[in-house]
Amino acid sequence: MNEIISLLQNHRSIRKFTNEPVSSEQLDAILAAAQASSTSSNMQAYSVIHVTDDGLKNQLAALAGNQAYVSECPLFLVWCADLHRYAQAVHRHGDTPVTGNAENFIVATVDAALAAQNAAIAAESLGLGVVYIGGLRNKPAEVSQLLGLPQLVYPVFGMCIGMPDQEPLLRPRLPREAVYHENRYTDNEGAVDVYDESIRDYMKVRSGGKVDTTWSKDMAAKAQRPREHMKPFLSTQGFEME
Repeated sequence: MNEIISLLQNHRSIRKFTNEPVSSEQLDAILAAAQASSTSSNMQAYSVIHVTDDGLKNQLAALAGNQAYVSECPLFLVWCADLHRYAQAVHRHGDTPVTGNAENFIVATVDAALAAQNAAIAAESLGLGVVYIGGLRNKPAEVSQLLGLPQLVYPVFGMCIGMPDQEPLLRPRLPREAVYHENRYTDNEGAVDVYDESIRDYMKVRSGGKVDTTWSKDMAAKAQRPREHMKPFLSTQGFEME
């Protein structure tokens, strides 16, 4: 196993950071890695916003569900799906619409995710820790207003980066037979039973015996909290989809 694979397999979310700043050289390397990510048809349909203002970070932390580490982390980035720049390029050569179908929306979202994951791996290779902040989608309109996002841009997630001040347990993943298939999809619900027990053991250790839950139970709770507000918000941002 090489160092890159070892790094990937040891990923864990970091939610507590030291006060050591992320240097400009480190940030440059992280952004360069992000821009080297794969992108559909070279659209590069994403943007990233570095939030340096403490007051703004505090507001975003509140909107993300009062996640204190958004305020406390040395470096906070917001990754956005961005069809605004794509539309500007297209409209230099005609009036072809860039919305009205799901394809461009998916491309922009995937482009943002791929660039962010490259950034996360780059950060971890420098000894830094990261955690994604999907909670920004709880209040997408408010986040967009704070960040001055134009039409055809929406926040996909935030990312905290900094020097780790904790060493959390490695969270177990689903068994490979649950996610890996050959030639045709194979429904293997038994793998969920196995994973439920792994997560129950993990949570008991992580919480000192205070939490007894399973993956399927957590997913059921999550399903009861759908983000229905995303659809009308996306419409106001110009992401109309047939």
